[in-house]
Formats: sequence, structure tokens, C-alpha cells
Amino acid sequence: IDGFNLYYGALRNTPFRWLNPERLCQLLLPKNTIGQIRYFTALVSARPSDLDQPVRQQLYLRALATLPKVSVHLGHFLTHEVTMALVVPPGQPHKYAKVVKTEEKGSDVNLATHLLHDAHLGRFDIAVVISNDSDLLEPIKIVRRELHKQVGILNPHPNPSRDLLPH
Repeated sequence: IDGFNLYYGALRNTPFRWLNPERLCQLLLPKNTIGQIRYFTALVSARPSDLDQPVRQQLYLRALATLPKVSVHLGHFLTHEVTMALVVPPGQPHKYAKVVKTEEKGSDVNLATHLLHDAHLGRFDIAVVISNDSDLLEPIKIVRRELHKQVGILNPHPNPSRDLLPH
């Protein structure tokens, strides 16, 4: 499970933010035996608009740790200043602003790595990836084509990636 992708695609601003991923998988895949659920995320930092965000996330991650089939895998955030173009009316000169950009790093690579490694070791017959991240398409194709494992994609977004949609 791509944690941020699931959160921002389906859970944010809903009463389901405290989703039990084990129960979700049981409900969505009732004919399958769930062996392991890997949850990929990164630790958030407090923002001036939401100082309690890290506390809520830590509570959620501690709750996930109580689920026997769920393991949490952490990436990290990279924050740096960048210059970005502002939106201006057509015909107006371009304007730029220096902004602080925060990017989640490692979660998609960690998910891809574990998918490939688990497939290589024969840890599953069927894997299901919950994400809308098209960066995961190539590892999914390799697991299907080279390792002859079935991989499904459950997309948590109302508008799925055009790259993932055919798969």
C-alpha cells in the first residue's frame, strides 16, 4: 500500500482516515488469503497550519503495528527551496517565486523493491498494489512478465493514472 497515495486519493477529508488496511484487503479480496500487507509511507513534520499532524500520524502508525499482517516501511521527506513560475494571464511577463518544496522520497522505490524481492523469493502467488503512482508500472510489469506472478492494482483515486489504467 502506497500510504500517501491511498490517503490523498480516497481517505483525506472523510471519516475513514483511520482505515484498517487488513480489513480493507479482506473486504476487497474476499476470495484471497491475505499473507502480508506492506504499508509504505514517510514521517510527516509539523506545519504551521497543522501542528498535530505528526502526532496523529504516529498514533495511526502505532495502531497499524498492532495488526499482525501489516508491516510499515518508512521513506523520508526532502525539503528544499526552489524557484517556480507563477500563473499569469496570457501575454503578461512571467513571474517567479521562491518556494519551499517538500517531496516524499523512498516510498515508491521501497514498494517496488519489496514487490520485486517478494516475488523473486516466491512469497506470494498474487500481489495487489494499492496506488495510483505510474512509477510502479515497470516493476509490476517485470513481476508479471519475468517472474510469472499475478499483480493487481487497486487504484484509490477517482481519476486513475492513464498509464496504470490499462493494467
